[in-house]
Amino acid sequence: MRFGPKHLAPLVILTFASFATSQEPAPPAAPDPAKVEFFEKKVRPILTDHCYQCHSADTKPAGGLRVDDRNGLLSGGNTGAAVVPGDPGKSLLITRVTQKNEKRRMPIEGKHLTEEQVSTLTKWIKDGAAWPALRVPTSLGKAKPEYEKLKKEHWAWQPLTKPTTPAVNDAAWARDDVDRFLLAKLEAKGLKPVGDADKLTLLRRVTFDLTGLPPTQAEIEAFLKDNSPKAFEKVVDRLLASSAFGERWGRHWLDVARYGESTGPSRNIPYPHAWKYRDYVIDAVNADVPFDRFIKEQIAGDLLPAANNDERDRQLTATGLLALGVKDVNQRFKVRFVMDNVDEQIDAVTRSVIGLTVSCARCHDHKFDPISQVDYYALAGIFTSTDNAAGVRNQMGGAGLAYYVPANLVKLSGELPPADPEKVKKLTAQVAEAKKAWDGIRGTPEGLKIAANGQPTQRPFRLKYEGLQAELNSLTDPAARGHAVHGARDAQVIADTEVRLRGEAEKLGPTVPRGFLSTFDVPGAPKVNPKQSGRLELAQWFTSPKNPLTPRVAVNRVWQHLFGSGIVNTVDNFGVTGDTPTHPELLDHLANRFIADDWSVKKLVRQLVLTRAYQLGSEATEAHRTTDPANRLVWRHAPRRLSAEEVRDATLAAAGTLDAKRPEGSSAKALRMVEMRDNGPEAKTINDQADAARYRSVYLPLLRGVTPHALEAFDPVDQTLVSGTRDTTTVPGQSLFLLNSTFVRKQAISFAERVLKPKDATDDDRVKAAYQLALGRNPTDKEIDRAKAFVSEYESVYRANPPKVVAPPKKPKPAEGSKQEEPPLDPDQIDQTGEVVTEESVQPKDAKTAAWMALTQALFASAEFRYVR
Repeated sequence: MRFGPKHLAPLVILTFASFATSQEPAPPAAPDPAKVEFFEKKVRPILTDHCYQCHSADTKPAGGLRVDDRNGLLSGGNTGAAVVPGDPGKSLLITRVTQKNEKRRMPIEGKHLTEEQVSTLTKWIKDGAAWPALRVPTSLGKAKPEYEKLKKEHWAWQPLTKPTTPAVNDAAWARDDVDRFLLAKLEAKGLKPVGDADKLTLLRRVTFDLTGLPPTQAEIEAFLKDNSPKAFEKVVDRLLASSAFGERWGRHWLDVARYGESTGPSRNIPYPHAWKYRDYVIDAVNADVPFDRFIKEQIAGDLLPAANNDERDRQLTATGLLALGVKDVNQRFKVRFVMDNVDEQIDAVTRSVIGLTVSCARCHDHKFDPISQVDYYALAGIFTSTDNAAGVRNQMGGAGLAYYVPANLVKLSGELPPADPEKVKKLTAQVAEAKKAWDGIRGTPEGLKIAANGQPTQRPFRLKYEGLQAELNSLTDPAARGHAVHGARDAQVIADTEVRLRGEAEKLGPTVPRGFLSTFDVPGAPKVNPKQSGRLELAQWFTSPKNPLTPRVAVNRVWQHLFGSGIVNTVDNFGVTGDTPTHPELLDHLANRFIADDWSVKKLVRQLVLTRAYQLGSEATEAHRTTDPANRLVWRHAPRRLSAEEVRDATLAAAGTLDAKRPEGSSAKALRMVEMRDNGPEAKTINDQADAARYRSVYLPLLRGVTPHALEAFDPVDQTLVSGTRDTTTVPGQSLFLLNSTFVRKQAISFAERVLKPKDATDDDRVKAAYQLALGRNPTDKEIDRAKAFVSEYESVYRANPPKVVAPPKKPKPAEGSKQEEPPLDPDQIDQTGEVVTEESVQPKDAKTAAWMALTQALFASAEFRYVR
């Protein structure tokens, strides 16, 4: 529920001066001093003495109701508004303190209110439920001279320029205007680019950069044989057309979209339909959906026209961007839960699209950028007018399906076949009976007793209720039947929202009209439709060709993925505290080209990888390092370590075990929307399934707090924030993972068996095959000799000293007479392969395989495997 002027928000005394934005807050009426005095002397003592102990900010508010805050009374708890100003008869506060039913009459503990006290409350409500005024900072809404100065001077907020391509001395070197912009800067510093990369290096580089996979042996051979001028261009076009391109570049956007399959923090509730958004992103990238359209669909897909149901469902799924963020479902107060989610959405869309830290203005004017608190709440009104339809609600504590709200999901188009009415009727009755039994024992001394199996006596009651409810949902809940998604839609109440003083959700200041940032100008910006949330106009404002930030931020991210660092190194922060561009003219040149090419990401990627600059070698000279140690001028191609996903996928590819097909959904889709403990059975099941999976890493389940084992060592993305760039660390844990992990050992065995499979191959052939599969090149003669000597010695030692295989420990038998029984295994908790993973399962079958396994594992652990040059 939203609070607007009609709810008579806390009254504020303030004379507003001129504003720095067009969103001028509406000044509220002044409170009646006499009514405020009546409240303080007569009403507040009643609330303090009789209600605060169960219904205040310092408690777990019973029924979700707060009475120490006016808006808490207006919004009410789980059963509706406690106070309706001017109408005591509709105010549940009066109803509950005058109840004849002793079990429902408030207060439950202590003496009931006297007739005089009830009369006082009634008069207070009838007179409008006056409340003391909040003090608004005198600076709120006032123009700041320093802001005006920043707006005029900071480079990022100026309109796109149309720079002239510079002249260069070595004109023959450049292949594209991009090369000329870079070369001009190098020549000004007295530097020359290094030489070009060799064909093998270039092929491995571009294949990883565009698909996240290594080139196959056939692709290597074909490229080496092709000496035509367009040989590399043909490779690039092939890679852009492959489905692997969307899997690689879709993963880049999922980083930015802080994609996760659960709510995270305090109570981790799964998002079982999140994978549909993941697939939407991958498909959109592969289809080269124009980037401006891509953004519009994710912010306002439900408000865009659609030609058919399939298109509408795709657009509804796209709004998952707004729903799949972190949520603190354990938050006690709904208004705080709502505003925290609004803040998370504002942060996600502004940092992902325009690279600004707008959320810093939630509590006060931004300390560095010209983003006022008024601007922030102009955006906030758009999102308070939007349902965050993630399917969850807030509740302080709770078990089972307490956090799940099926109606708070976005239903897809079309109708599902009707369920069996008799079965639904029967299950409905069983659910009601099971819930009654669960409610009757929950939290009682009897229910909290520990049974012989070590679990509370009440647990079977909860499990029975949840099991029956899940079965009923499978018949009646569209989401459980795959007919809904986590997304966004316009709320029932569309209205502007109020400034929250000091960012506190309950402390409402003046109302701000919905709108956009005034930090920079976007000529022809649309006006918010008063009958809709404003998300459609916000999406149009973001993607206007006149918006100077959106195309700059987009092309800068693409540049970073291909060249190692952005033209602006802080890819998610184009504000005052961010970096300045090394090549501002080039940035605008690329932004203009991007818009002219209909915002095509594939065309931009193609243009950049075909430049001479992208195809440089990675060697470095002392002169270059001295002048430009960070390679900001792009005098060479910067080597990079493979991402966590690339390390895993390249390992599977070399071993010959990679399944290139997209899996159906996600292993998280079978999870119910109940709390999932990070060390509980659900998490273990998800991890076991991820360990057993052989499809590409982008399809692994990514529940927050449950990182797949094969990814966690190599800096996987932080799923809580917009992440345009990832950390790249070198730590001992990575070496230990490559040496000891079950995943690497299994793949090393498969890799060894792969190179040993051809019966007529010599050891020279096998070493060459191993190097080609793992590193994309042939070994030198010295490397062949060294590898053969290693394998021979290892095999001899292994035969002389075979390892001892230790059987897994047996489970202890229950004591005689004990009733302890193991609960039956949940089918969802069994490894996909049905295999119990033990040390025995990662042992080679013989000495020869063991020796070659040691060699292949050494190749996996090499720096050359983990880096592209």
